[in-house]
This record gives sequence, C-alpha cells and structure tokens, in this order.
Amino acid sequence: MSSPAAPATAVPSKALKGTVKAPGDKSISHRAIIFGAMADGITDVSGLLRGADILSTVGAMRSFGAKITENETGTWRIEGVGATGFSSPAEDVDCGNAGTGVRLIMGAAAGYDLKARFTGDASLSIRPMNRILDPLREMGVSAEARTTENGEPGRLPVILKSSGDLKPIDYRPPHASAQVKSALLLAGLGAKGTTTVIESVPTRDHTENMLRAFGVPVDVKVAGDGNHISVTGPAKLQATTIKVPGDPSSAAFPIIAALITPGSDILVENVMMNPTRTGLFDTLNEMGAFLRADNFRKSGGETIADIHVKHSRLNGVTVPEGRAASMIDEYPILAVAAAFATGKTIMNGIGELRVKESDRIAATAALLSENGVTVAETKDGMTVTGSAGKAPLGGGTVKTHHDHRIAMSALILGLATQNPVSIDDASMIATSFPTFFDLMASLGAHIER
Repeated sequence: MSSPAAPATAVPSKALKGTVKAPGDKSISHRAIIFGAMADGITDVSGLLRGADILSTVGAMRSFGAKITENETGTWRIEGVGATGFSSPAEDVDCGNAGTGVRLIMGAAAGYDLKARFTGDASLSIRPMNRILDPLREMGVSAEARTTENGEPGRLPVILKSSGDLKPIDYRPPHASAQVKSALLLAGLGAKGTTTVIESVPTRDHTENMLRAFGVPVDVKVAGDGNHISVTGPAKLQATTIKVPGDPSSAAFPIIAALITPGSDILVENVMMNPTRTGLFDTLNEMGAFLRADNFRKSGGETIADIHVKHSRLNGVTVPEGRAASMIDEYPILAVAAAFATGKTIMNGIGELRVKESDRIAATAALLSENGVTVAETKDGMTVTGSAGKAPLGGGTVKTHHDHRIAMSALILGLATQNPVSIDDASMIATSFPTFFDLMASLGAHIER
C-alpha cells in the first residue's frame, strides 16, 4: 500500500546561511549492506543513509539469511552469511522503490543455489530489469519476469532461480550503467572463472572500490574499446569496517539552492568527491558558480571534501554527453540552476533518464514549464533557456510522479522564484534524503508541509 500524498510548498526565501553535513551516500550504503551480508564475519557500517530505499535493502538481506542490527549510536552491525551462502527467502523480496537495491541484489543472489521472487512498489515495477536479467541468463540463471499490458518485457515481479554454479562471461552493456556492471561482478563471484564487463563509457566505480575493501581482487584494464573490469570466481568476501561518505547527489540540492538564492553563503561538509560522481560540480564550475572544495581527506576508501558555495551569476553551457554517467541523477536539479542562467544550457545524451523512477526528462521539462521557464525537450535530452539571473515566475504545482529527485528539484526552484512552487507529494523524498526538510530549514529555507 502506498503512503498518502503529502503536498509541500517552497516559498521564496531570504539568503541561505550556515553549515550542513551531506547525508550518507545512497550508492555506498546499498553496497555496504549487500556486501556485508555476503561476507564472512561481522561488518560494522557507520554513516549509513537511513532512507527508505536502504531500509528495503536491509530487509532484503535479512530475508536471505544475514543478521543485521542498528545500535543506539546509529552504527549498523551485519553478520554475513559467509560460506553458508544466501538461502531461499520464505517470502517475496520486496525492494520498495530501490532500483539500485533490486538490481544489485539480483546479481548477488545469482551466485547462490536458491530461488527468490523479487517485488517492488508501483514505480519500481515499471522499470526495466532485462538489462540485468539477460546477461544473468547467459551465466546460467533462470529468470521469469512480467510483461506489461503495453508489451514491455522484463518488469517486476521477477522469479530468479540459480544453481549457484554460474558460467563466467564477457559482457558489454548496451547502455552505460553502474547497476548492470555491479550486478554482473557480484554474480561473477559465484562463477568458475573470470567475468569481465566492458564499459565504453566509465561509470561510478564504487563496486570495484568496495570489493577490494572486502578482500576481493578486481582487475581493471584500459583498452581502446573501453575499460575491462574483471573478477575471478569463486571468490569470498571478508568482513570489514565501512564509513559511508556524504552523498554528492543529495548535496546537490542545498548547493544549487545557495547558487540561485541571492545573498546565500553556505558550507556543505563531508561530500564524496569520487571523479565518477562529480560531473555536476564540473558543470557548475563551467557555468561560473562559486563552488570551492577544500579540506580533502579519505573516508571509507573514498575522497571527501567540504564545499563552500555562494550565490552566483550563472551562464548557460553545453554539457558534454560523455559526462552523463558521472551526473545522471543530477540533471533535474542542474536544469533548475540552468533556469537562472544567462543563455541556454543544452543537455543531450541523457536518454537513460527516461527509465528512472519517472521519465525524468519529461518530468523535469514539465516542472520548469509549469513555473514559467522556457524548456525544449528532445528524445534524449533537453535545452533550458535561462532568465539571465532574474527570478522565474513560479506559482505552479508540480506533479512529482512519485520521484524524489523531481520533488526536491521543484522545491529548490521555489526558493528563488517570484511566487511559491508546490508539489503534489513529498512523501517519497524519504527514499533518498530523509533529513531534506530539516537540513534545508537549518539554512533558512522556507518550505511548508
């Protein structure tokens, strides 16, 4: 049963001021729970994002046999299954709204002798799963998936059966996807031999980094046809300690709020600066943003920094298509920044956004046009014509399509428009950023629920 709608309205705000800490990274949090559940021994995880998506992954790992508890200090303790391996869950594995969770878990589960039925909420149930299932089938997994009334195959529920004795493969994903790469590398741990994923365009490398932290060698070769990422199975994970760094995708919201709200001056601490995730920051710098990262240090195998942000006059840019993989989740909030820029911001090569929690190209275009911003949508992109620093009209009510990033992007827009901006539902924001409202309020943002 879905949660009741919770409308919210962002009111034009005064200058944002203060220091906030970025919430734990969602991608790292999913992986920490999954890898810890697979490992031999006890893994302690601090800084975990306590969002609904991550809690769905926690529930899924418990259903496969891992023992997971949270102590009073917020540290999570995971007793992995080790040599015993995952067991067939007694009930459906409900992954909620977690696209990363369900795809990585399917890959991990494929390496064991089991049967599992995967389900999700209404939004997750219309997202394509064959991008994972097709290569898993090549490895020897049996997977039955639903075909929609419109004839779209590979949707949840998915029934996955595996003997745990997989065939290693070499696979080139047709679309740049860290989720596909990660699922196949996890499945490859249960294969006899070397599984290789060939990436034409590099994607986020958190899985490679974390596998090494859990004691599994990962080989990366740079060749003329792309990066070749390989694991050799059978391989076992050894428990470790993980400190989850701050999420750059979540940090993007207060950062862009400060850039577009006159007089703002904020510091966002603990932001992960992995180069496969910082495409938005590169783009904002090219647009003329005051964005200064310092106090670099290491946390959980990743580089983190504190980012100082001031209100800035922005200029439109053409975002390189090759940058999409390093900022795919940030295009909706980038489009909000582009609405205040001088000139046009052109974003192409982002067709992947059409199969996210919503059709994010269409939803972002509607978000902007509903509030007086000129935007042109194409098959795989959009162009936003900015207001040259003037406040857009605002005043619209945005349909979020149960998409947390559309909801937060609309509310950030409303902090600097002439009139308030409302959204039909804010309940799903908790999937990725449960502290969003409190964090923004601490900076002086005026958002009514």
